[in-house]
Amino acid sequence: MDLEFLQSMDVQILVGLGVAVLAILVAAAYLFSSRKPKGCLDPENFREFKLVKRQQLSHNVAKFTFELPTPTSVLGLPIGQHISCRGKDSQGEEVIKPYTPTTLDSDVGDFELVIKMYPQGRMSHHFRELRVGDYLAVKGPKGRFRYQPGQVRAFGMIAGGSGITPMFQVARAILENPKDMTHVHLIYANVTYEDILLKEELDSLVANYPGRFKVYYVLNQVRILKKKKKEEHDIVEPVREII
Repeated sequence: MDLEFLQSMDVQILVGLGVAVLAILVAAAYLFSSRKPKGCLDPENFREFKLVKRQQLSHNVAKFTFELPTPTSVLGLPIGQHISCRGKDSQGEEVIKPYTPTTLDSDVGDFELVIKMYPQGRMSHHFRELRVGDYLAVKGPKGRFRYQPGQVRAFGMIAGGSGITPMFQVARAILENPKDMTHVHLIYANVTYEDILLKEELDSLVANYPGRFKVYYVLNQVRILKKKKKEEHDIVEPVREII
């Protein structure tokens, strides 16, 4: 009897240990999977990122895609904040300017900047000269504003020209978060229809989130005024006071 009792106790102990080990492994796996990946930015020091793709969107606008250290790396930029980019102007002097990526931390492995390059812009010169394989020095996050999901019922935005990028970042983060039911209304002003940046991406958000995202395109020089049937955005008559 004593031997059988000891053997049954050994089995119970082994089963208990097995259950405990399994519970620890499951808990560790959950914590690892739920933990946010560490961002690649440094708020104090510039870090360099390699340009892997350059797509010309118009005569003075291009989309630059920069590679992060690994395919699963994230930039680590809080919603509503921006980065500082360092380059050299046409005279070889250092220049630093803030930009907002159009990608989010849900886009892993790289980040994108949509840049409008002005003829006399100091940082514009640096981006015009950037070629695939070159590196861009970046520091961040920067900025005081940080969006928290659900902090308002509706978000109103007004943007002009290249100022659309921070608005696009916040709007996309709101709409793509299934737990955030905030509505977004955007007034976006430009001189001509051709000057509208990220129009395809904005129209895609309108189509994917009907009723939650509304865009009003305001132009100073209008060539297209007709509104397509069942289209969720408008092209508004010239309002020179807004431009």
